[in-house]
Amino acid sequence: MKDNSSATTLIRPAIPPREPDGLWWGLIGVAAFSFTVPLTKVAVAGLSPLFIGSARAVMAAVLAALALSLTRQRFPRGAQWARLAVVAGGIVVGFPLLTSFALTTAPATHSAVVIALLPAATATAAVLRARERPRAAFWVATAVGALAATAFAFTQSGGFGQLHWADLLLLGAVVAAAIGYAEGGLLARELGPWQTVSWALVLASPLMVFLAALSVAQHPPSGTPVQWAALAYLGVVSMFLGFFAWYRGLAIGPMARVSQIQLIQPVLSICWAGLLLGETLTVTTIIGGLAVILCAGIAVSVRQNPPPAASKP
Repeated sequence: MKDNSSATTLIRPAIPPREPDGLWWGLIGVAAFSFTVPLTKVAVAGLSPLFIGSARAVMAAVLAALALSLTRQRFPRGAQWARLAVVAGGIVVGFPLLTSFALTTAPATHSAVVIALLPAATATAAVLRARERPRAAFWVATAVGALAATAFAFTQSGGFGQLHWADLLLLGAVVAAAIGYAEGGLLARELGPWQTVSWALVLASPLMVFLAALSVAQHPPSGTPVQWAALAYLGVVSMFLGFFAWYRGLAIGPMARVSQIQLIQPVLSICWAGLLLGETLTVTTIIGGLAVILCAGIAVSVRQNPPPAASKP
């Protein structure tokens, strides 16, 4: 059957095949996400973690519903809904709630200990889900980058003796985000980057509205203007606008390569924690940050293996 047959349904890719490298889009997304940990730490000082994790999703879902409605986007079809549920479980429910609860006890800088593993986790999820084939040099650079980022974060957070139960929550957040990133990056090629995160937010909105209402009933929120402003950033940028660029970068791909841009996220987060929360920035911070950025540069410069040649009949 020919491709132009009326009986054949073709899905037009939402990302043009000649789109430039996705690394720059990924960098914009990471820059937006780098404020998430320190601003979550600001918000949890006066607002409950359940309210923060759910309310930010509700705010983003309202914006998403408006955007989808005003632009008259077509509804996802068939299995795309199940895939959107995976995305929503990772980035709308899992990561925000787990990090919010973890940051009630863990310092912002300490949280980078586990968050630093997110690039490697995302690369692994991309390889498993998208069947990408990075070269061995990529995995070496990824491992070195993850170790450098983790060592850097440990140095800033007080060493290995500071580990506690909150790290289990952060580890769960990393796994959830990695799965959501990989599935979302693939789905963005079909639905579009901002459409993917928007539909995921809308899909998860009934649960998040329920959790937000439950949180308000248990502990009526009474934060300061600064804490409410931090929550607004988490809802509008971290949960919504930042994914416009991030999912576009992952969709353009290769996902395993673009994901390594995240190696600089803990460096940026610790810098923002120093500026916003008054946590100490030392010469070690600067040197360690440069080392992590160097590892990220090496990882993203490694090209993928070419796809296997199709076997001849």
